[in-house]
Amino acid sequence: MPILNFGSLNIDHVYRVDNFVQPGETKHSEAYMINSGGKGLNQSIAAAKAGSQVFHAGVAGRDGGFLVEKLQTAGVNTSLMQASPEVSGHAIIQVADCGQNCILLYGGTNQMLSEAYIDQVLDAFGNEGLVLLQNETNLVGEIIEKAAGKGLKVALNAAPYSDQVNDYPINLLDWLIVNEVEGAGILGGEADESLLQGLAERYPKAGILLTLGSRGAQCVQNGHFASIGICKVQAVDTTAAGDTFSGYFLSGVLEGLSLAETLRLATAASALCVQRPGAADSIPTRAEVQQAMREGSLQVPEVLEW
Repeated sequence: MPILNFGSLNIDHVYRVDNFVQPGETKHSEAYMINSGGKGLNQSIAAAKAGSQVFHAGVAGRDGGFLVEKLQTAGVNTSLMQASPEVSGHAIIQVADCGQNCILLYGGTNQMLSEAYIDQVLDAFGNEGLVLLQNETNLVGEIIEKAAGKGLKVALNAAPYSDQVNDYPINLLDWLIVNEVEGAGILGGEADESLLQGLAERYPKAGILLTLGSRGAQCVQNGHFASIGICKVQAVDTTAAGDTFSGYFLSGVLEGLSLAETLRLATAASALCVQRPGAADSIPTRAEVQQAMREGSLQVPEVLEW
């Protein structure tokens, strides 16, 4: 089943630091890189590298030609994209020596989707497949309604979280992908052990994928719950880890893998990702993931199901 990703494209300005800059502090960075990124671009590349047929829809700015080329190199179909003379989205990313990151976003052309363009893309895509969205573009709610109205499956990664997410028609989703902060924001409560159950009860139609950072991930679909830990590796850069997990997870689901098989595949892919610097460039191929799992260079945890 093909994936149509109405996704963001960002130029990542990456600064390597020993620790994150504190309020009022000025400090030197240890290194600087310009990378291709954006949750949309990363997830398109991850799903394509996992083996899915992926179409990317979005607006690339005058400085975003290399972002489109990055998608194409990974096997993503970019024929539905638009070009704009405006500036592309970009991100200021600090990567600390511990491997963690903090990110400041500017939307740029990611906020320039129009309803006419959305209709044009959906008509060209057809009535079979999955539409993937993140909260880095405009008109997310409208796309959910239009795609669901055409009978397409719809998945939303509600990141980065904003209050606007609560105005989206989440009840129309087939998959909701959140971390603890995003899930708690949607429920209007605290991030605790009841989070997955609470989301499943509020949105019984949707499958829920809850990523837990260093504690792994949990998911539920049709009353079937599953949970997995993480592979213990030395993290270099966690920037694209969540996007890699999401892209591989959705690809596995659409491929027809079981929840347990899908969680193990996505966990292995994200473990390889964090051992490499960069965002899109750190995402492994399906062959690399399978080789690591087969040869035992990654100790992928077993999945608990109930």
